[in-house]
Amino acid sequence: MFKYTLYIVALVAGVVVSLAACSKRATQQVETEFYEINERGGDDGSLLRVVNLNNQGVGSLRWALTQTGARKIVFDVGGVIDLEEKSLKIREPHVTIAGETAPSPGITLIKGGLRIETHNVKVSHLMIRPGDAGHSKGQGWKPDGITIYGSKARHVVIDHCSVTWAVDENIAVSGPADKGAEATAGKVLIRNSIIAEALSNASHPEGEHSKGILIHNNVQHVSLVNNLLAHNKRRNPYFKAGTTGIVTGNIIYNPGKRAIHMSSSSADASLPILSITGNMFIPAANTSPNLSLISNYGKIYSSGNLVQGESRPITDGKSISLTAPPLQQVGINLTDTDTQNDFCQTLSNAGARPWDPDPIDIRIKTQLLAGEGRIIDSQSEVGGYPIHNVNNKETAEAGSTQGDGMLQFDTELLREIPNLCSGMM
Repeated sequence: MFKYTLYIVALVAGVVVSLAACSKRATQQVETEFYEINERGGDDGSLLRVVNLNNQGVGSLRWALTQTGARKIVFDVGGVIDLEEKSLKIREPHVTIAGETAPSPGITLIKGGLRIETHNVKVSHLMIRPGDAGHSKGQGWKPDGITIYGSKARHVVIDHCSVTWAVDENIAVSGPADKGAEATAGKVLIRNSIIAEALSNASHPEGEHSKGILIHNNVQHVSLVNNLLAHNKRRNPYFKAGTTGIVTGNIIYNPGKRAIHMSSSSADASLPILSITGNMFIPAANTSPNLSLISNYGKIYSSGNLVQGESRPITDGKSISLTAPPLQQVGINLTDTDTQNDFCQTLSNAGARPWDPDPIDIRIKTQLLAGEGRIIDSQSEVGGYPIHNVNNKETAEAGSTQGDGMLQFDTELLREIPNLCSGMM
């Protein structure tokens, strides 16, 4: 535990100095636009039970997602669902996937992802780990972890999920790039989640493609709140032209070439408009020298953001600085931030099951505390797909194991995160 304590001391010392390292930028006056996101999903609907871990058929998660009417999906079983390279699709609205109802070790989806194409959807406490599914490099297998797509995808909440090992994007919020905001997704909240280890040189046909979160052209009102993004080369997140949203309270650890980035050209007709507050950027092994927290072209309000290391600026100076938050989700306070103390809470609370974390989430968090970990090309480099015994609520709690080579990490350390952090501030 001593090495973790030393690292946290060094981290805090670094970020205090870098808070003032903001570049001089043009400024604009702005009024704040408030927006609301309905977070109920299908909470008020009928209960629908998942009773097996089959990829399809009655009682499976795939079956439950095809049912109509408002519904809250709960789980009588815990373990791994192998999607067999066919991602789940949500096309029927007013649905909640309540992963927290599953017995230990929770629900993990592998060899596929989740695609949302409808409104009023809440996904909570799931682990989604597509991986390369054994495909060779460049072969063409390119799943997202979570895709939120199209004009019907509104009022979507992703809460306390762990999304790793995607080949395309860990999370993508998108639609047709050239048809305006009405044709694409919007009003999306991604909160308290781990978005990590997007695969770099895996089976994507374009080659290197380690990407965290993509907010595609013209997507409006996206809130990224209190997430841990770790070991993604780019898109931590990436807001493209015409996008709006807030990025607040996130930890961005070991990004490669980009942390928070925006339009690549100042000539874009509609620059991204963002409120960026209370985030912490922690560079590590794969981070490019002199990488700033915020880069490229947009209109931004930046406050309370911290970057570890004196030589690293908060912005690269290309963005236009706004005098007040241009966007704010109702119920989220952007101006009252204490980034150093919030770091402890965010790290402790992020992920699918903070009260019962799986070894993958434990590894990602403890590596952050030690200043370790790296961008990977395959899930096999970090122990491979999880293997859990099926656990039904009616049976005694079953054991679980990880694939060969999975390292064991200190769960007691995770429980001590708040005490370690509070003692260093």
